Amino acid sequence: MICTLTARRVKPGAGDAYHQAFLDSQDDIPEEVASRWKRVYVCRDVDDPDLYLTFGLFDGSVQELRRIQGTSGRSTMLSTVEPHVAEVAFDGSFEVLEELQR
Repeated sequence: MICTLTARRVKPGAGDAYHQAFLDSQDDIPEEVASRWKRVYVCRDVDDPDLYLTFGLFDGSVQELRRIQGTSGRSTMLSTVEPHVAEVAFDGSFEVLEELQR
């Protein structure tokens, strides 16, 4: 399992538009790709409403993730949210080593 994580600072006052653009962009993802994502979260900083964190859990290897990202419309999603983004502070992929549940 791979966790993808991106931190974006949106333009001042663009939070709602960014959030909606992110949600709308999900409609363009083919079902065979969408089904590989077990969970996706969109989070807003409690102290800074212009800072968003998105992360998801991809059921597959990093090689599969890279292949799917290249063919699944990720560039369309990025171009949809880009007008609302001032800065991408972090963008990375991480292998999940443990899942702890309480």
